[in-house]
Amino acid sequence: MSTIKCEIVSAEEAIYSGQAKLVVASGVAGELGIAPRHAPLITQLKPGQVRVLFEDGTEEDFYVSGGILEVQPHLVSVLADTAVRADDIDEAAAIQAKEEAENLLKNNDKKQDLAMVQADLAKAIAQIQAITRLKKNLKR
Repeated sequence: MSTIKCEIVSAEEAIYSGQAKLVVASGVAGELGIAPRHAPLITQLKPGQVRVLFEDGTEEDFYVSGGILEVQPHLVSVLADTAVRADDIDEAAAIQAKEEAENLLKNNDKKQDLAMVQADLAKAIAQIQAITRLKKNLKR
């Protein structure tokens, strides 16, 4: 089976570089599955998971705060402001951030920037989803 090189890079560091059978990410227009020999494209990513599936059937999950996905004939590049491995996410902090954002939305006194609060909520939910998926994979 063929593979495609995948690189996941944050503003601070390179998070992952290696071969993948499939890379799955959440683009602004929907879910993307990038396999070897995929047509070239560039798209914006929304906050969420990036899953890298390997030839041996295993996979690794990452969280990105949004960013850009670029597909070239033999390379998938994920460029994000923030990118972390799912098992490095602080679950308690993500749950607290989600609760705080939900409270701000409920008690909106117009002092908060609504778009910023909604973006914070989306990031926290995406982190929690990445953690949940990682826990499910560990139980298998």
